[in-house]
Amino acid sequence: MSVEKLDEKLVHQVSSNFIQSKPKQLPMSVTFGVAGVGGCIAWSIIHPVNTLGVRLNLYKEPISFPKFASQVVRQEGFLTLYKGIGAGLLRQSVYATGRLGIYEIMRDEVAKRRALDFPTRFALASTAGGMAAALACPCEVSLVRMSNDMSLPPDQRRNYTSVVDCFTRIATTEGIGAFWRGCSPFVNRAMLVGGTQVATYDQFKKIYTDLGIHGTANQTCSAMTAGLIYSVITMPFESAKNRMAFQKADPVTGELPYKSTPQTLRKIATAEGVGALWNGFTPYYLRSGGHTVLMFIAVEKLKEMYWAVN
Repeated sequence: MSVEKLDEKLVHQVSSNFIQSKPKQLPMSVTFGVAGVGGCIAWSIIHPVNTLGVRLNLYKEPISFPKFASQVVRQEGFLTLYKGIGAGLLRQSVYATGRLGIYEIMRDEVAKRRALDFPTRFALASTAGGMAAALACPCEVSLVRMSNDMSLPPDQRRNYTSVVDCFTRIATTEGIGAFWRGCSPFVNRAMLVGGTQVATYDQFKKIYTDLGIHGTANQTCSAMTAGLIYSVITMPFESAKNRMAFQKADPVTGELPYKSTPQTLRKIATAEGVGALWNGFTPYYLRSGGHTVLMFIAVEKLKEMYWAVN
């Protein structure tokens, strides 16, 4: 065989290996679909923890998470933990779909042009998180209200019968603008979540792979690490968002007590102490870390199923 033919064969083999080693890219519709379904699967499991987290965050007296959880279940029944699950799943279908879907599409486009570093991943994930949160804010307001309604005195409860009832009553009695109450801290938190959850998950997958950890163990370790980091950083914004979404106007003046993210954070810290911004951290981390693990594992498995069929 001539040298030219050997060279041609070698080039063809290297090119084939390079093409086969390139990561597969999902179609856009599948990317968004997998993100949304993965988010909903995880939320259907983690919703009771979120209900307890929101209520404990808004609870005025110091109490441990186990005691609070047993108190709620004893007084209201186990099914009360599933209040607002319709709004939660609707939120995931918008928020998780947009957040992960937009991020992966932007990431893959950038990766075609240059190598990805952590600052780039962080910026892309933060942008995707903010965009998705702005779209999902009405779902978030409904979720917070429905999850915490039973904690109010009977004469102050809104008694929503479903997510449709919640949406309709907010729109007719408070106006469309009420759906974006707490939008600022929600978007701020979502941008931090995007950077500290999605981007760090991507980064930790590489780190744990380099350490020899692969498969489901890699996904679990990466998700739990990302969940812890983002829980600590975003909890104050979660507190501000809950207060702003759940607030009622003063019956005399008609003014809302919380008007902006900085004002809400300052008011909570001044009136209740800085630690109040992390009230309910245990259920928040269980929710955040648990949802992170379940969501990313579900997304990875759904992708594997798609490639197995296609």
